[in-house]
Amino acid sequence: MNLTEIRKLIKMVEESDISEIEISEGETSVRISRQNNMTATAVLAPAPVAAPVAMIPAAVEAVSNTEPDDADVVKSPMVGTFYSSSSPDADAFVVVGQSVKKGETLCIIEAMKLMNEIEAEYNGVVEKILVDNATPLEFGQAMFVVKPA
Repeated sequence: MNLTEIRKLIKMVEESDISEIEISEGETSVRISRQNNMTATAVLAPAPVAAPVAMIPAAVEAVSNTEPDDADVVKSPMVGTFYSSSSPDADAFVVVGQSVKKGETLCIIEAMKLMNEIEAEYNGVVEKILVDNATPLEFGQAMFVVKPA
């Protein structure tokens, strides 16, 4: 696979709703993953690649840079897909500036076809939402910044 083909794949990912694609050709594998800032990153590796996205340095760096030092961060307890509402046409569970109470649903993470409600662990105010709707999550990835009330 040459550089021109890889660039075409990156452009295809950036212009579509695809969040990640992996293509293997012979002994070479290319994984292109869209980051939270909506740009695609390509990683060229020998095939077969069975490693999770967390091995991509840009993805790990993007997650690390989004975590504030002085605030309480709600992190993903599992690998899955982040959903901000119960259905595509429903309102989000929380928005920036909203007060939340302990036990209130913040989001849903779909993992292995199971919908897992993630609840607030304490009363507080949502300061930031760090994940876009319907995007993949890694274990421990920052999702929300909630300032305790």
